[in-house]
Amino acid sequence: MSKLTHIDDQGRARMVDVSDKPATAREAVAGGFVRMSAETLALAVSGSGRKGDVRAVAELAGVMAAKKTSDLIPLCHPLALSKVEVSVEPAEGGLSVTARVKTTGPTGVEMEALTAASIACLTIYDMLKAAEKGMVIEAVRLLEKTGGKSGDWLADR
Repeated sequence: MSKLTHIDDQGRARMVDVSDKPATAREAVAGGFVRMSAETLALAVSGSGRKGDVRAVAELAGVMAAKKTSDLIPLCHPLALSKVEVSVEPAEGGLSVTARVKTTGPTGVEMEALTAASIACLTIYDMLKAAEKGMVIEAVRLLEKTGGKSGDWLADR
């Protein structure tokens, strides 16, 4: 197992020093899924819910979340993001969320993509909970990343 980069030699948490790392193009894609009944899915897709367009609000919440990742996760670096794109699409059994984040910098954007996907899923739940409290948020995970010292990575789909 490789050494954890957020732990120093004394075992204390620390923010990784990226000042000597070159700025490179980096991208990460994360996904998630909100499982729900067919009736709740139809309500979400119709755009006629009491709180408004579920998909549009969740997509916007995901974008906002990506921009706030370093405020939420203690050891994340604040990043200048060049692109955040969140998509919420109907799928069999619920709504599928995909978040794509890009930057050019010394550290990756995996956490920003994961935060965007997570908050989009939570927003879907919030907007639809009056219709169905038993929805399940699942499969939030990194799908792919490009750039940086560790190179490209693609999840088994």
